[in-house]
Amino acid sequence: MKMSEIKAMVTGGASGLGEATVQRIVEQGGKAAILDLSVERGEAQVQQMGENVLFIKTDVTSEEEVRNAVHKASESFGSINTVVNCAGIGVAGKLLSRKGVHSLEMFSKVISINLIGTFNVIRLASEQIAQNDRNDVGERGVIINTASVAAFDGQIGQAAYSASKGGVVGMTLPIARELAGYGIRVMTIAPGLFHTPMFDLLPAEAREALGKTVPFPQRLGYPEEFAQLVESIMVNPMLNGETIRLDGAIRMQPK
Repeated sequence: MKMSEIKAMVTGGASGLGEATVQRIVEQGGKAAILDLSVERGEAQVQQMGENVLFIKTDVTSEEEVRNAVHKASESFGSINTVVNCAGIGVAGKLLSRKGVHSLEMFSKVISINLIGTFNVIRLASEQIAQNDRNDVGERGVIINTASVAAFDGQIGQAAYSASKGGVVGMTLPIARELAGYGIRVMTIAPGLFHTPMFDLLPAEAREALGKTVPFPQRLGYPEEFAQLVESIMVNPMLNGETIRLDGAIRMQPK
């Protein structure tokens, strides 16, 4: 698809990787609906970027709220043909520690948001995208998910996070195979260490030290580089059913 034809829903679009993706889409002439719980940040982006951006307060784990978001985005843009799933949380916790065993509630929450939330958005958005007319290459739309290198190189304390992101990777191919008949592509990006708001909580020295663990370039990734890959996936119809690591060749150590 051409970037000027993109009519996207971006979950987690009010900050970090999602925010950079929204900016990229709009800069290239497309339209984007931000699905996020952060009203203040979402509305600030609408004011900053103008009429091609829409904010819809959305909990991705809620069927009702996601259905409402799909309806509002489709009504506002005329249709939707793209989904970028960036909503997620990262929580660390050891299975066994001095504080006791890993919280089952915490594990369930991470799985609910990162994996079930992603699936919830995919299933409801794809129902709408499947109604689009096909373009000149037979395509109706594209869905891009966010996993993590933790899906492959999970560290100690990342059991919940790795499980959630491993699930996103695992469902990419079967969903891509199923939606192929509708002309809908499905891809996943597995970022490494990226400078998102989560890393702002760390001192500058700690962020620099983490960046140096990346073989090349020896720094944290920029959200704009994630958005650049999102654009490449959107415009290249042969990218389908795959997970791309975006990590500077890093392989995470056990801890």
